[in-house]
Amino acid sequence: MLGRLSGFLLRRRRAVLLLAVVLAMLGAGSGGVLFDRLKGGGFNDPGADSSLAAEELTERFGREELNLVLLVRAEAGVDDPAVVAAGTALGQRLAGEDGIAQVVSYWEAGDQAPGLRAEDGDAALVLAAVEGDETAAGKRLAELTPSYEGEVAEGLDVRLGGSAVINQELSELSERDAIRGELLAFPLLLLVLVVVFGSLLAAALPLVVGLVTILLTLGLLWLLAGVTDLSVFAVNVVTILGLGLSVDYSLLMVNRYREELAAGREPAAALRLMMVSAGRTVIFSAVTVAVTLAGLAWFPALALRSMAYAGIAVSLLTAVVTLTVLPVLLAVLGPRANAGRLLRQRANTAVENGFWHRLASLVMRRAVPVATLGTLLLLALGAPFLNIRLGSADERGLPESSAGRQVAEELRADFDAGESDALTVVLPTLEPAGSAAELDAYAGALSGLDDVARVDAATGSYAAGARAAQAGPAHAAFTAADGAGSYLTVVPRAVDNRALEELVAAARALPAPAEALVGGRTAVAVDSTGSILDRLPVAGVSLLLAMTVLLFLLTGSVLLPLVAMALSALGLTATFGALVWGFQDGHLSGLLGFTVTGEVVSTVPVLLFACAFGLGMDYQVFLLSRIREEYESGLDAHAAVAVGLERVGRIVTAAAVALSVVFLAFLISEISFMQALGVGLPLAVLMDATLIRGALLPAAMRLGGEAIWWAPPVLRRVHDRFGLRESAAPEQPSAAPVRSVTGG
Repeated sequence: MLGRLSGFLLRRRRAVLLLAVVLAMLGAGSGGVLFDRLKGGGFNDPGADSSLAAEELTERFGREELNLVLLVRAEAGVDDPAVVAAGTALGQRLAGEDGIAQVVSYWEAGDQAPGLRAEDGDAALVLAAVEGDETAAGKRLAELTPSYEGEVAEGLDVRLGGSAVINQELSELSERDAIRGELLAFPLLLLVLVVVFGSLLAAALPLVVGLVTILLTLGLLWLLAGVTDLSVFAVNVVTILGLGLSVDYSLLMVNRYREELAAGREPAAALRLMMVSAGRTVIFSAVTVAVTLAGLAWFPALALRSMAYAGIAVSLLTAVVTLTVLPVLLAVLGPRANAGRLLRQRANTAVENGFWHRLASLVMRRAVPVATLGTLLLLALGAPFLNIRLGSADERGLPESSAGRQVAEELRADFDAGESDALTVVLPTLEPAGSAAELDAYAGALSGLDDVARVDAATGSYAAGARAAQAGPAHAAFTAADGAGSYLTVVPRAVDNRALEELVAAARALPAPAEALVGGRTAVAVDSTGSILDRLPVAGVSLLLAMTVLLFLLTGSVLLPLVAMALSALGLTATFGALVWGFQDGHLSGLLGFTVTGEVVSTVPVLLFACAFGLGMDYQVFLLSRIREEYESGLDAHAAVAVGLERVGRIVTAAAVALSVVFLAFLISEISFMQALGVGLPLAVLMDATLIRGALLPAAMRLGGEAIWWAPPVLRRVHDRFGLRESAAPEQPSAAPVRSVTGG
């Protein structure tokens, strides 16, 4: 099939290029308005108790999350009569705005919310609920900000914060990081590729493939966003993987093309053999990466599912573009592909004298000590991972210049109670009859929990296990309109995130008079981390089974897929160890300028594993497919490893270096958990392409010997029928004549 495709491409090269340009332009046009269709945030579990609590509050009680904080400072003091009048007017004006569902102001709540006043009396809070999801709230917030930030009235200086502001800033920074990453990655990649190819024009080919792939994928995401929700963070995956995989596949294809030319074949024949050999590896590799990233779809968070969709799309489209646009470009350029030569091309040497051949031979002669020392080294580097503490993204992941972060820090420093961190306990099935006594006892018990400052309920306000204030008009809102169901707010003292998480657990463990749904910012964070941990086994097992099948189809071996996956997982130990050492423990904070939280954002290890494992298996496919080809050509198991590694070792290393340059673009991000990817992904790729491929894989295959290619007869027959091989054996030529690659 690929041989016939190469013939078609040669005959229709101009039409193929024209179609690629048109589709890329359409993708660029739709990508320009893609962000208008994408959702902000997306790290919450929509099926968790905290999400269900938010839904109940909105639908049954007409109450939205208080996601907007107005930090109001007044030099005269917040209790000055003029300030009281201005502050009251500010809250009333905000309450009258469209899209604002609820406002709680210090100047109107009075003694019922003492935590809304700063200890020094120079600042007070106005809390509000911006209606809609994170995207709608962000848009409405952008409209309100000019009228409610700065000196909004004489004597009042207002700054905006809260989860709505933080989510908006995360989305804006993510969009900006994607653009800045592309601008940085393209020129750096060009420099690396010039070193690899020695020619400026040849070095530009992978970038052309990457650009076309990214534009097509953005266009596809624009279409997909019209039928389902997608997170803004999907764009980062498109940019990074689109460039990275384009470089990988282009290097593999061009290397094989040059190899066939060096063997004395005509350009047309070399191009065709490139397609039927390396082209098959590209297809198989793209499917492997897509399957790996598809594992993110098991997780309920919109951001992770969106990254799964984007990863599947960009990996498959990269293969399509590489197998169509790249051969046509080679055909059109012909000998001009080496124009603009800046560096001397490395002289061809005999296979047995090559660096990778000699390295593989040395490793296989010392297989036991190499395997032992390499494994112990990686396990030692990964040891810090045993102490990982997972958390959720919050304002500390933003730069110090962030308005949302600055307001959050001032709230922690200047205010006694965590009004903005209040938990909401919803009792949707509480019966009206006899509920007052049960609710009174339950509210009292909640107020007696550690680190609770106050509990408000339909029956009054509570503190230290007892009722502190009788029910008044304001407490009526805690009961649903039909009298069935009620909710309570649990206001914590000013405590850290760990103590707040313990309070969520304690509230959920407390016996309730009816089904209790605990919500609020901290409950959302706890549920987000919990949902990831709950889905890990399913995602891991599905990935293991899928990769076993795919690698069996490639190698025809039962043992080799298990060895390959074990080595890829082992290579990630150093990466996860560095993640904990550098970010959780803070050893890289001085270099990168982030705030140490003592935690790792729970989505980072999942995303890091999916991308790094997928790319590691990408290199596995490159290497194992070539080793398999050499083995089937008649070489013994040991010689096939050495020759196969020599054939693709340089390309894999060059691809790893180029890919690491792309991933390093994450380091320019102002979001700390994106910086963690900028450290983890290059380290994983380089570790996989050097220590794993250069040492541990040859050692493992030497220890396995011929047995590593074993499969039972029934599976051997399955592989004979359905297996995938990289083979340069010519296919039957197509009936139509094929013109020379260098022709018009």
